[in-house]
Formats: sequence, C-alpha cells, structure tokens
Amino acid sequence: MAELPVYDKAGKKVGTYAIDASEVAPKINRQLLHDAVVMYQANHRQGTFRTKSRGEVSGSTKKMYRQKGTGNARAGSRRSGVRRGGGHIFARRPRDYSYRLPRKAVQLATRMAIASKILDDQVVVIDQFDFDTPATRAMAAILKSLQCDGQTVLVTTEQLDNNVYKSARNITDVSVSPVSDLNALSVLKPKKMLVTRAALDRIRERSKGESAS
Repeated sequence: MAELPVYDKAGKKVGTYAIDASEVAPKINRQLLHDAVVMYQANHRQGTFRTKSRGEVSGSTKKMYRQKGTGNARAGSRRSGVRRGGGHIFARRPRDYSYRLPRKAVQLATRMAIASKILDDQVVVIDQFDFDTPATRAMAAILKSLQCDGQTVLVTTEQLDNNVYKSARNITDVSVSPVSDLNALSVLKPKKMLVTRAALDRIRERSKGESAS
C-alpha cells in the first residue's frame, strides 16, 4: 500500500492518498506494455508516401544500345532502376500501418502503465484544479511549486476540463488528458503524472469495473 502525499496548488501538503498498485493492475507485464506502445506508435504513422516505378518515370523505352558487340553490359531503357533518373525498383506505395490489439489487452496495458508509475514514485497528487478561466501563468506556477517544471508531465483530470486544458496547452512538454482518454503510451511517455484526487478515485473505479468484466 502506497501513501501518496496530496498537495494543494501552492505545493503545501494537505493530506495523503492510500492506494495499492495491485488494485489498478495485479502485475506488470512488460511484453504487453511493449506491444501496446508499439501499436499506438504504429497507429500514429501516416504512411502517405509514394515513389515512381520504372513504368511511371519520364523517358524513352527504347533500348539504349544493341545487345551484343559493344563490350558493355546489356542494358534496356533509361527508366531502369539501376540508372540515374530511373524508377524505383521496389516503388513505395501509400500504406496503412494501423492495427488493433484486443480491447481487454489495451485496457489492461493502460492499467499496468498507471500501476508502474505508482510503483516508480512518478505520480504527484494535487487536491484539485480550480481554474475559473484559462490561466497559463497560474498552471506554470502550480507545476513549479510541485517540482514538475522542466520535465515531461501528463496532467490527468477526472473529466475533460477545458480550463485546465487551455491553461497547459502552451507549456512545453505538458499534456492534459481526462481519465477516459488515458492509454499506455500517453502514461508511459512523460516523466511524471500529475493527477487530481478525483481522477485517482476514477482510475480505481474503472479498474475495478474492467477487472470484473
């Protein structure tokens, strides 16, 4: 059982939050985490590339010189892929790299990623964000008071909070995500995870529901 300190926006400790990483994920499967991360990275690839084959480049198809008697190697047209200006021998075509792991495997990988953050002491808990309007300067001050500035941080809220999102979107290396949008890549990629108390409650609730299903 881990006792995570809970801070206010000024960086003052206002309590603790008891959570067991095994509640979120019973064990950490490194292979499953790797598979999930590779899947998300593959899904981000555009695959919008295309090169010309020898049949698509400009140039005559006439044989460059006679087959025998020149002392040179036999040659076909100038479009050959072995010649400068010729087409690609294995021309690249647009490709869709995306694929999907089973839903339960993806859910489990996300929980494992969160549990690994807890075990590695990379989770910082804040009591709440109380932004009435977007305030980038105020968000930067909170990150500094919690010693989360100057590094990659994932800010996690219970639900989508536009004021929190707009306050952090212009800060370098800071991303914002509600609990419902978390995935293995978004959790593992940043150095620290800044979560609200309500978000942790929501994570535990979702973990119980997914484990029971």
